[in-house]
Amino acid sequence: MPLFSMTGFARAGGSLGETDFVFEIKAVNGRGLEVRFRLPNGLERLERPLREAIAKLVKRGNLQVQLNVAAGADGALPRLDRQVLDHLVAVAREAAAAHGLDAPRIEGLMALPGVFQRGEGSAPALDEAAEDKILLGAFDQALGQLNAMRAAEGGHIAAALAAHLDEIERLTAAAETQAATQPAAIKARLEAQLADLLQDKAGVVSPERLAQEVAMLAVKADVREEIDRLRAHVAEARKLLKAGEGVGRRLDFLAQEFNREANTLCSKSTDVDLTRLGLDLKTAVDRLREQVQNIE
Repeated sequence: MPLFSMTGFARAGGSLGETDFVFEIKAVNGRGLEVRFRLPNGLERLERPLREAIAKLVKRGNLQVQLNVAAGADGALPRLDRQVLDHLVAVAREAAAAHGLDAPRIEGLMALPGVFQRGEGSAPALDEAAEDKILLGAFDQALGQLNAMRAAEGGHIAAALAAHLDEIERLTAAAETQAATQPAAIKARLEAQLADLLQDKAGVVSPERLAQEVAMLAVKADVREEIDRLRAHVAEARKLLKAGEGVGRRLDFLAQEFNREANTLCSKSTDVDLTRLGLDLKTAVDRLREQVQNIE
C-alpha cells in the first residue's frame, strides 16, 4: 500500500444554476485527524457528509475545507436589501456604543448573509437534494486530487526514509566493527596508566588482576545489545514502509527508539572513533525523524 503524506492542497468546483462554487482543501501535519469547515450560511448541513467522506480516505492530519460561492458571469446582479442593512447598522452601532467600541465598518456588515438578495431574472433555485448531489460530487473530486497529491508526496518521503535507513544500517555495522576493538584498546590504556602510576615504585600488578579490571571495563563498554536493537529497529521500519498506509505513529516511535540506542552507544563508548560513529548515527536518526513527522 502507498505511504501518504499529511500535506496537500486541492480545489474543484462547479455551478448551481447561476452560482459558481469552488471547494478548497488544505492539509497539514497533525497528531490526529482534525477537520475545520468554512461553509456559506445555509450550507452547514454539508458538514456531516463532508466529514464522513474525509474519514474514509484521511486518517491523520489537520484539514481545512472551504466552500466559496459567487454569482456566475451570466447571473442576474444581486439586489441590496436596504431594510436589512439599515437594521444591521442600527444594531451594530447600538452594541458598539454600549461597549465603548468604534463604529462598525459598512463593508463588514454588507458581507453578512441576507444583505444581498437574488436579483430579478435569476434562475430558480435547485432543491436541497439536487444541490447536495452537485456539491458533494465536486468535493469528491477535490478529495481525490488531495489524496493523489498526498500519495505522490508520500512516495518521495518513502524513498528518503529508505535512504536514511540504509545510512543507519551502514553506521551500525561500522560501529559494531569499531566496538570490537574496545577490549584491546581498554587493556592497552589501562596498562599505560598503571605503568605511569607505578613508575619509580616497586609495586607490580599481576596479570590476573589486570585481566579482571579490563573485563569489568569491557562489560561496561559493551554495545552489542545496542547494535542488535538498532538492527532490529531497521528491519521493523522497513516492514512498516512496505506496509504503507497509516504507519506514521509507529515510525515516529521507532525513530525515538533509534535515538535512545544511539545515545546509549555514545555514553558507553571509550573510543573516539566509536563516539564519532554514534554522533553520526544520531544525525541520521534526526533526519529520519524529520521525514517521519510528515507521514500519515
